[in-house]
Amino acid sequence: MNERVIPPMHALPDGEAEISLVVRLPWEDVARLGQEAGRLAAQMQRPVTLDEAVSNRLRSTRPSAAHAKPAGEQPAAVSSTAGVTSLPRISGTA
Repeated sequence: MNERVIPPMHALPDGEAEISLVVRLPWEDVARLGQEAGRLAAQMQRPVTLDEAVSNRLRSTRPSAAHAKPAGEQPAAVSSTAGVTSLPRISGTA
């Protein structure tokens, strides 16, 4: 049986949260993330992982006041310049 397990979320000391995801991407998107990691590494003057590049990209494309809101206040579909226009709901959750 191939059941999907929701990964745990971890609170970080800096007030952020960390969650591990498995994402299937076309090679072209992986290449763009590699370019983003290279640009970020040059800016930060140190090696940068793809994880860091993704986190940086997500932070740089969201509105500055994107704090969590109650579910009733969320828009039906959120568009982003990062290419994700909407996320599917996970069935079986409340």
